[in-house]
Amino acid sequence: MATTTSARPVSARRSTIALKILMAGTGLVFVGFVLLHMYGNLKLLAGEEAYNTYAEHLRTIGEPMLPYAGALWVIRVVLIVSIIGHLYAAFTLWARSGTARPTKYAAVKTAMSTTWMRWGGVFLLLFIIWHLLQFTIVKFSVNPDEQGASVTANPYALVVASFQVWWLTLIYVLAMLALAVHLSHGTFSAQQTLGWTMTQRSYTRAKMIGHVVAAVVVVGFLIPPLAIQFGLIK
Repeated sequence: MATTTSARPVSARRSTIALKILMAGTGLVFVGFVLLHMYGNLKLLAGEEAYNTYAEHLRTIGEPMLPYAGALWVIRVVLIVSIIGHLYAAFTLWARSGTARPTKYAAVKTAMSTTWMRWGGVFLLLFIIWHLLQFTIVKFSVNPDEQGASVTANPYALVVASFQVWWLTLIYVLAMLALAVHLSHGTFSAQQTLGWTMTQRSYTRAKMIGHVVAAVVVVGFLIPPLAIQFGLIK
């Protein structure tokens, strides 16, 4: 009996560690993706031809070894698998945390940070679904002055028309603020989970990396929509 009882906590700890590693690994995949996506969005500043050329290039990467848009679909599959793994690990750990510690720790900094990560992640998931519907799956313009196939078939025109709408830009800004919190804490936590914060120096470095990644990504993402909203890009 003693051996069986002691084995259960060990197994649970191993499972929790595995889930945290899964979250860290998939999270780093997303960090790499958002950095590349941010770079692509900044092409808007170079004008319509540059942005549309970039958008088309995404579909021709790897040709002729890969079919048209083949590389793009490989990226999509990797991201879909990663987000499923990330969500599974996040919600499983969330459920375990609620079961193990049902009492609220509103005054505890760690608990507040965890709450922001959880609900911020839910908000980001809803935003990603909306974002994909608008710019990838359905491709619709929410600007009543810029409707029609001529806009939705033109990536540059679709983005510009969309961010001319103030409330859509506001949603995007709020999503980027949620992303900043998620990236800063998540990047640090991933490094901690992977054992990269064993010393005080590496711990401080990991914290700094989290803040820098969050700042670079969020500022880079916000420049194009705000430039469009204030009329700097037309």
